[in-house]
Amino acid sequence: MKKTILFSAVMMMLVSCGNQSTQNKSEAPAVDRSAQISEVITKEAQDGLTPDLVIESLKAGNARYVENKQVERDFEGQATASLQGQYPEAIILSCIDSRVPVEYIFDKGIGDLFVGRVAGNVADDYMLGSLEYACGVSGSKVILVLGHHDCGAIKSAIKGVELGNITSLMEEIKPSVEATEYAGERTYSNKEFADAVVKENVLQTIEEIRRDSPILKKLEEEGKIKICGAIYEMDTRKVHFL
Repeated sequence: MKKTILFSAVMMMLVSCGNQSTQNKSEAPAVDRSAQISEVITKEAQDGLTPDLVIESLKAGNARYVENKQVERDFEGQATASLQGQYPEAIILSCIDSRVPVEYIFDKGIGDLFVGRVAGNVADDYMLGSLEYACGVSGSKVILVLGHHDCGAIKSAIKGVELGNITSLMEEIKPSVEATEYAGERTYSNKEFADAVVKENVLQTIEEIRRDSPILKKLEEEGKIKICGAIYEMDTRKVHFL
């Protein structure tokens, strides 16, 4: 008799939990996808952009990111819409640092940006080819070289790290270390000096792009694109355009 009562009590508890779970699920608020952006940039929209408009869009997106007021997006809808083609407004040449989430800090969605990432945001032949593809083939209007404070690649170049393929990467950054004008302690542990090298490295990368890519230089001279630089300040989340 006791076993029967105990079994019945357990069954009642299980049924009650099941009903409660179903009730909780039914009470979950539905996502209002009508309020989210599901469209992506079309060829016509890209053609209507100018480099200056794109730069202003990037600045506005970063301002929203800093204020935590990002645009609501239907990523499923954007992913589906982008299957018809991609027409990004810009290509961002960024460092690989995991704390620099490029699309997030400019509040952009699927199809908005090309993103090229390499430690120290340098431009080797493969990266130059990617930049040329973005602007010369796919119609992007801006190349933004994005450095960031507290860059590990920059610190390693200052320190003179030599290890495997990292050694050749450091050789790409060393000219920026040497060219940085700074009167204080020129060590990797000096944040002020390291951040000064970050800025110099962005400026040198921009000049290397113009020097080593006649295609991009011509597009810029014709006013079809702009090649510019910026620094991401990780503690404030602000992007400072140079």
